Amino acid sequence: MIKGVIIVNNHGKPRLAKFFQSVESEALQQSVIRRVFTQVCQRPDSFCNYLEGIIPEWGEHIKLIYRHYATLYFVFAVDSQESDLGILDLIQVFVEALDKTFENVCELDLIFHSDRVHYLLDEIVMGGMVLETNISHILEASKDQGKLHSESLTTTDAANNPSASQIRGQLQSGNGNGWQQQGQYSDKW
Repeated sequence: MIKGVIIVNNHGKPRLAKFFQSVESEALQQSVIRRVFTQVCQRPDSFCNYLEGIIPEWGEHIKLIYRHYATLYFVFAVDSQESDLGILDLIQVFVEALDKTFENVCELDLIFHSDRVHYLLDEIVMGGMVLETNISHILEASKDQGKLHSESLTTTDAANNPSASQIRGQLQSGNGNGWQQQGQYSDKW
């Protein structure tokens, strides 16, 4: 089972943290992120990409499987039942999905579009279990979500923010829904 997914930059600033096994408080979550970062960042890039981590909040025999891309560490904390190579492949799928979604993903994309990053991760992993590894299915679901989002914005904007020409037409036709009366001043002023 996947215990958590953490993306941190080279300076230890978390860019995404998703815990699938509960960590009690925010202070403990920050402690877990710091502990994971210090264990991973000390290793040279020439070393293998997995190690036995010491994370007391998640129990014993936790493996930290990670990849270091440019300025970001993508770390999956898993129990001993997960395949190391399978999780490395999952990290690769996640990074490719991010890269195709944001067209050359960078750290700023993770910061300013965290909702889309979380949605992509939710398409891949839910509740600590791997749901999907086919990148075309993941991207299709992401594209569908984007369409629904843009449709909801245009529907909401059209209903709540009529254009000036629509307002003018309603006023001239006398069908202003009481706008003319609302705009008039009373004699009490």
